[in-house]
Amino acid sequence: MSVSLTRRGSVLAFAGAGVAAATPAFAQAGRQSRVESDRQSILAMAGDYRVRFNFNETAAFVADYTPREPTTSGGFESVRVIKDDGHFIQLQHLLVASHEEQTFVIKHWRQDWTYEPRNLLVYERRNYWALQNVSSAERRGAWSQTVWQTDDSPRYGGVGRWDYANGRAVWTSGATARPLARRDAIRNPPYERYNSINRHALTPTGWVHEQDNEKLATRDGQLVAIVHEDGCNTYSRFSDYDVSAADAYWRDTADYWGGVRQAWDDAIARRRGVWVEEEAQNGAVTGPTLMGLADRIHAAEIPTAPALAEAESAIAQATSQSA
Repeated sequence: MSVSLTRRGSVLAFAGAGVAAATPAFAQAGRQSRVESDRQSILAMAGDYRVRFNFNETAAFVADYTPREPTTSGGFESVRVIKDDGHFIQLQHLLVASHEEQTFVIKHWRQDWTYEPRNLLVYERRNYWALQNVSSAERRGAWSQTVWQTDDSPRYGGVGRWDYANGRAVWTSGATARPLARRDAIRNPPYERYNSINRHALTPTGWVHEQDNEKLATRDGQLVAIVHEDGCNTYSRFSDYDVSAADAYWRDTADYWGGVRQAWDDAIARRRGVWVEEEAQNGAVTGPTLMGLADRIHAAEIPTAPALAEAESAIAQATSQSA
């Protein structure tokens, strides 16, 4: 079976020739039906929502740490499908906020879904993400979810399967290494990364993202669990906010962000991974530059082409260091 490197939107994937021909017709039909069910479950996460982010540290595993009080935040979020080729789907999140009668749009996280991925970009250690192969057994019937920061720099990736038992649709990842989220990173906590299991489940009013987060630190050269955290982020369908502001922002900046995604893909492909410095407030050091350029495009202060050239330069500079 020949193997070639192909590009699907904003992730890298390997495609093998002759797979369909080796599968019986009836099995192929059943498989395609399941793939379409999975695809529709992913696409169902698009829409307009009232969002609540809830996190609760439940149990400490070291004597010198006390779990913090539960935290809750929220807002309004529009989720748009920016690519769907059947086996690869991109969902872009856009936060919409108001202050003193002004509306602000903040490009939020992006989730990429790939069916039966041959490789996955994973968080390996501080400031470094590696492109790792996925075994044939692990990828069969599975979808990877790769999550990207607000500036399209990498965050984490995991592989799991959609399950429809007991009348619900839920995708559950395997254990996934993740860098600290802003809510923790800005507090300079005693832990340095998460080991997480993520679940995405559809609900009658939208969907929910549940997280089992084990917060880890390095002590005496070994990873040690400091505390466990439950996360529950609910997306409830709601459109009584300025949804048009989100769509206007994306209309103005979509070409720019498409070029930014390509620049990150190129940086990852060069070394089968990428080094970029983490920054507590922004996720990555590239955040202020890339996000600021998009805001200037949206405000008609700069055309897309020169803004993208500046963004590409910033990405190249930030990723120039080897792992």
